[in-house]
Amino acid sequence: MAKNIIVDATASKSEKYKELFPQIKALISHEDDLTANLANICAALKYGMDFFWVGFYLVKDEMLVLAPFQGTVACTRIPFGKGVCGTAYEEQKTIIVSDVNLFTGHIACSSDSQSEIVIPVLKDGKVLMVLDVDSDQLADFDEVDKIYLEQLAEWIADIYPKNLH
Repeated sequence: MAKNIIVDATASKSEKYKELFPQIKALISHEDDLTANLANICAALKYGMDFFWVGFYLVKDEMLVLAPFQGTVACTRIPFGKGVCGTAYEEQKTIIVSDVNLFTGHIACSSDSQSEIVIPVLKDGKVLMVLDVDSDQLADFDEVDKIYLEQLAEWIADIYPKNLH
């Protein structure tokens, strides 16, 4: 069942997340297909938070492989330890980059991307995937994004099908 995502565009960033997250939970609460849930999470984040690009990279065959996303075309495979996504995977921690042009080894899927946050989705100490969010503005991500997107990563780990890891 399709739903409309409603977020007050004039609200603070924290208030937007607080409005958006119950809607995301409702979207994914009655669906057990991982791809469907990740796709809806991407759409809800992109349009609810007005992000430039939102997507997931799943761990497959010893690298990160593009999964559901919203935005411009993207890199399809990222080696572990390469770029912001591969570094977040390798370090198993969230990475916020205020200016991607200053990040050594940044992989530029789009020249319009200016800042980025990557959150690993962890289960039982193992990275299952990373959530990658890009902005076309410099220094667009902060501790507020980190707190909420890490909370979302925990929800995703909880719904991750047991037979896939």
